[in-house]
Order: sequence, then structure tokens, then C-alpha cells
Amino acid sequence: MSDKEKNTIKNKKKGKTKVKVFQKKKKPPTSESTFIENLQQQYENIDTEAINSFADLPLSPKTLKGLKECGYTKPTEIQKETIKLSLTGKDILGAAQTGSGKTLAFLIPILERLFCKQWTSFDGVGALVITPTRELAYQIFEELRRVGEHHEFSAGLIIGGKDLKFERNRMDQCNIVICTPGRLLQHMDENPLFDCVNMEILVLDEADRCLDLGFEQTMNAIIANLPAKRQTMLFSATQTKSVRDLARLSLKDPSYISVHEHSEYSTPKGLQQSYVVCELKDKVSILWSFIKNHLKQKIIIFFASCKEVKYIYEIFCKLRPGVSLMPLYGTLHQLRRMDIYENFCKKTSAVLFATDLAARGLDFPEVHWVVQADCPEDAATYIHRVGRTARYHRGGESLLLLLPTERQMLENLKERKIPIEKIDINPMKLNNPVRKMEAFLAKDPTLKDTAQRAFVSYAKSVFLMKDKKVFDVQSLDTDSFANSLGLAVPPRIRFLQRLNARTGKNIQNNNKVYFNDDIEEQSEKVSSDSGVSEEEKSTPFHVSDDSESDDGLLKVKRKDHDIDLPSEFELQENTRNTKKKAVTKAAVVKKLLKKKIVSNKKIVFNDEGKALAVGQDKRSELAQQYENEDAGGIDIERAKLVLREEDKFDKQLFKDKVKAKHKEEKRKLKAKKKKEEEEKDDFGESESEEEPDLSWLPDPDKIYGKKNDEEEPQQVSDEVSIKKKSKKRPLKQEKTEAELPPKKKKKKKLKEISTDLSVNEAEELAMMLLKKNQ
Repeated sequence: MSDKEKNTIKNKKKGKTKVKVFQKKKKPPTSESTFIENLQQQYENIDTEAINSFADLPLSPKTLKGLKECGYTKPTEIQKETIKLSLTGKDILGAAQTGSGKTLAFLIPILERLFCKQWTSFDGVGALVITPTRELAYQIFEELRRVGEHHEFSAGLIIGGKDLKFERNRMDQCNIVICTPGRLLQHMDENPLFDCVNMEILVLDEADRCLDLGFEQTMNAIIANLPAKRQTMLFSATQTKSVRDLARLSLKDPSYISVHEHSEYSTPKGLQQSYVVCELKDKVSILWSFIKNHLKQKIIIFFASCKEVKYIYEIFCKLRPGVSLMPLYGTLHQLRRMDIYENFCKKTSAVLFATDLAARGLDFPEVHWVVQADCPEDAATYIHRVGRTARYHRGGESLLLLLPTERQMLENLKERKIPIEKIDINPMKLNNPVRKMEAFLAKDPTLKDTAQRAFVSYAKSVFLMKDKKVFDVQSLDTDSFANSLGLAVPPRIRFLQRLNARTGKNIQNNNKVYFNDDIEEQSEKVSSDSGVSEEEKSTPFHVSDDSESDDGLLKVKRKDHDIDLPSEFELQENTRNTKKKAVTKAAVVKKLLKKKIVSNKKIVFNDEGKALAVGQDKRSELAQQYENEDAGGIDIERAKLVLREEDKFDKQLFKDKVKAKHKEEKRKLKAKKKKEEEEKDDFGESESEEEPDLSWLPDPDKIYGKKNDEEEPQQVSDEVSIKKKSKKRPLKQEKTEAELPPKKKKKKKLKEISTDLSVNEAEELAMMLLKKNQ
């Protein structure tokens, strides 16, 4: 008996029995390609009505895991319809209300398409997502990073304001590119690493904005570089149905998805919309009072221009309303824009002053109010603005400030099925901060300049609006609006001045605002309507008291006066041809022929400024013959001979120039020496023009004393004299040697004389004696 059997018998006696556990054998793992084939077979059998969660959709486990971690469990209507059609590879036009989840509607198909294709980093760009704004591109990139965390695809955010070199070196490694049109086109033109030949999917988020006139040329250039065989998806809250736009994108039988097309309203149901009709001067006080009454809520206030946002933000920061204020507009640095976007998303109560940059696609969580301080351009812009609140079936409120001349916008909103109600504001309860604003502007010239720019930019934005039935720049009360901004004097609106000067209009509203006051004088009709007498017309200025004005102060107004100018100074109207004929190449050539301009002709001038004929600048006969020949081509050997001959003349010319230069230098040196000699005083010359002044010489009687001999002093005085007597005067008879004094006695007297003289006098006396001895 073996040991094993003995142990078995012992265990039975002790009551211990060994139980053998049988485990299920694991099935061999199916290959990834087989799993993908089974997954793709389920795409045609998707029933949108039976889908209650993302798990009911035939999605990859990695995508389902990412959606679950992000908290997405139940798909929205636009997501159900889009995922069903996009997984089968069809082109899509998706339109849904703001906040309905359009971002996931195209991100999930992108991940699934690349997963089924088993896309790697070596395959290049597989999907391209184009958005009109940088903030929206950043938001989509962050959403993709969270949902597609478990996938192995690489994604890149390509937007302006970031490091171009960093993007350029990594473009070939990106499988999914999220970008703005301008930066994408720059990489297409300049970056050799960017290649989209294998691209599978093109997505345009906010497609109507991407395809409008602002991006038309850029988008046309981008579409021309994309492969024709691709899947294209367009998404927007206000989708374009233009045949021209769809033809540009080469869509093949697109499926139009609009889950809210037959709904009662085009805006979310939980959104309460209202409007206020107010004067332009009351806008700032309404905004300030609104912020002070909603300090614990999250508010977005939209303006028409960047400069308005900048000024209102800066002046409200100085007024300290008691809540966080943030600006978001296009001219800010990109890093600051991203920082402001992230901070506002984290805040529970804050005020964001923004332009239409923040109106499209951005998902700000839990926004309570959207206030439109300036009237939107059209109904589509209104829909996008109010869509920043009441997202994902939540509630929200919006307020629209309208001028009395902008009431036509209400009719446009009703046509787009937008319910909006009117509310009235009690003007007695408004808190007007104008006095404080004026004090801040008086202290800070930079802030005053910002206020002036905001004033002009608002007028320009109204002028550039397309719908002239709603927006009329001539009806603006600019004086009172400038005062509401804290400006004592309204700035000049130069573009309106130029416009009125061209059209010949003289504008005068009830508040006496003249846009063209600095360009042309007011007409006689304006002066007569204002009740000005003939006596007042005789004076260039008059002072009048306006009782209707706000300040009730005296104002100086310019009076009309006629100036007679000669005909040569008469001003002519600047008429511009709106349609200019295209200048053809034939017309340019004819113009050149009329002017007798010969192209590629070299003209050489001599030292006198006269033009030399062709070949005249060449000295040698061989060179002149070579220049005048019409033979084509260049004879190198003969050209070398010509250069050698010309070098001889050039060397001789150079030598002549050097000699002439030396001669000129010598001549100047001689002239300089001659001038110096003329300036010196020559005491020994007898041909002097005037007699010298001898008053400085000492009296000989005091020096030598009086003597009996009268000839001795006469002789000494003759010797001491500086200049000889004129030749015309008779010479005295020479004395004999016996009459002359002895030499020793003369030296002694000269020595005595020199001791009493100054240094300069002694030197002059010595020079005179030396010349006399000569």
C-alpha cells in the first residue's frame, strides 16, 4: 500500500474528507478586431426610443468608462439622434437649443470612429474640430481630455496666442486637433509636419459663425486643403441651411437633426426673458443698480465692443460694488483670457463683463442672470447670449436693455419664437454713480481716455450694424450719454464727421449735438430755425442761456459767417467712385508706352548732372562696340578683354583724381599760410597806411636830462622812433663822427631806458632796432 492510500485511510478515520473544487475554464479572449466587428454590426440596430443610458449604445468600454467617471449617464435627445447616424458615417447638420449637450454629440463619434479604425500616433490627424473662438476650443479640449482619458489617442489644442514653435514640433503626433480657423490655416501654410491626408472626420462647432463673412476666406482655404472623402458634422443652436455653405463643404446627402424644431419656443423652457425700454443716458445707472441688488448671484453682462467692456470694468472696480468683477474680451492676452474663464466658472457669485466672444458655446455653470446692455445684432445673437444660462434643464433669467428706437428688435424676436415680456423700472430707485465717475476721470487721464474710446466705439458699433431699421446712429443722444460715462465734454466722432461731410448733411437733434461742427459751418436754415436774430448774426459768437439743458449754464455757440475766398481755394466735394474698373495688364502696358518708359534701362549721369548716352561711359573703343551690339548672350572671353581695356582708363582716371586732390590740398595750405601772414603786424615796413601811436614812449628829457647840446636829444629821439619818416620828407644832413656820442655812452643810456620799460615795450623796441640795423 502506498503512502497516499495510507493518508487517505487516516483522514477517513478522523472524519476529514478532502473536497475537490471544480472551476469554470476561462474562455479564450476574443481579439480586438473581432470585438470591433461585433460592435459595428450593432450600429444599424440602434433604437433611439429604447435608449435610457449610454450603456444601451454600442460604445467601446473605454468610452463608457470615461463617460461614467465624468457623471454622464443619460444621453440627451441631440446626442441620441447624432450618435446613431454618425456611427454609420453619415454627414450631419445638428441644431439644438443651447445647453443641450452638442459637444458630446460629436466627441463620442470621434472617439468611436478612431477606436474602430485602430488609429495610432503614426497615422497622423484623424479628426479635426474647428470652432470660432479660443475659449470654446479650450472648453472642447478639456471635455475631450476627461471623456477620452482611457483611450490612447493624442489630442492637440491649436489656438492663437500660444507658443507657435511648441505647436509646430508636435503637429505630426496629434490624432485629434481642436483649433480655431486662423491658427489652423497658418499651420497648413507654414508647417511641413502638418498632414491631414488621412483625416476621417471634420466637425464645425458653431458652424453658422464659422461659415459667415468673417471667416469666409479662411474657411475656403482650409476646406481646399482637406481630403474630399471624409465625414462632416456641423453643429449650432442656429444652424445654417444655406445651399451655398453646404456646397462649400461638399456634404454628401446630409442628415438634418433638429430635436427642438417643432417645439413651442426656440429658447429653453426654464428661461425667463424680459426687456426694459430706457434712454441711453440711463444705461450705466441701471447696470450699477442691478449689480448692487444682485450681489450674491452669478451675472454675465454683454456689451457691443471691447472698449466698452474695458471702461465699464475699470470704472466699476473703482466704485467697489461689493462683488467680484471680471472682463472677457478679444484684445486681452490669451493666458489672461483662459485664467478669467476658469475663475468665473469656479465662482458662485461674480459679474462677468463680456463681448459676443463669450456668447457662443461656452458652458459657464450655474449662471443666474444674463444682461444685454447693448442690443444684439440679430435674433440669432440674442439666442446665443441668453443660452449662457438655463442650461441642462436648469432655470435662469435674462434682461435686455432697449432704446426707444430699437423696439423693432422685439418683432424680430417674436418671429423666431422667443417669448419676452416687458418690465418697468422705477427711476426714483436708481442709484446713479455719475458724480463719482466724474471725480475718478478728473484724477486719472488714462481712465478718461478709456472712457472717450468707449464712447466712440459704441457709436461705431451702432453705425456698423446691418439692420438699419433697428439701429440709427443719428438718433443717439450723445451729449447725455457722454455725461452718463463721466465725461464733461462729448468726444468728436470723426467717422461720422467725415460721413456727414461727404453726404452734405447738417445734423441737429433736440440736444444740439453737431457731429460735423468741426468740418463745415451750419447752414442758414439751422440758424434761422434756432431763432437767431440778424444782429446776432453779425457777431462770430453769442452767449445764450438754455433753460432746457441739464446744467442750466451759459454756453458759447458758434455762429454762421460767410467768408469770401478766391476761386482757387473753393472746396470741392470729394466724390468717390464706388465701382472701380479693374486695371488690366494691357492698360498698364499702354500707359508705359505713352510715357515712353523703357524697362530695364540704365541711365548714367556725369559730374555735371547730365545723362550720358549708352556707351558714352565706356572709354575704350572695344567696350563701346560691345555695348552697342544687339547680339544675344554674353561672350565671356570678349567681356574679359573689355574689362581689361576699361581697367587701364580707370587706373589713369584714379591717378588723375589723386593728383587733383593733392593739388587742391596744397592750394588750400598756401592760402591758409598767406592769410596768417597778412594777419600779423609788420613793424619794420615803411609802407604803412597810418602813423603809429607814440604816446606810450617815455619822455626823453626825463630820462636823459636837459643838455646844452641840442643835437644829442634830436638824435636819440630819432633812434627811439618806431617807424622811419616818409620818403617825401627832406632828410637831415648826416653828422660827423666827432659830433656823435661815444658808443659806450649810448649803450649805457639804452640800458637805462630798457629798465624803465615793460616787457612788451622792451620787445617792440628791440625789434625796431634790429630792423634798423639791417
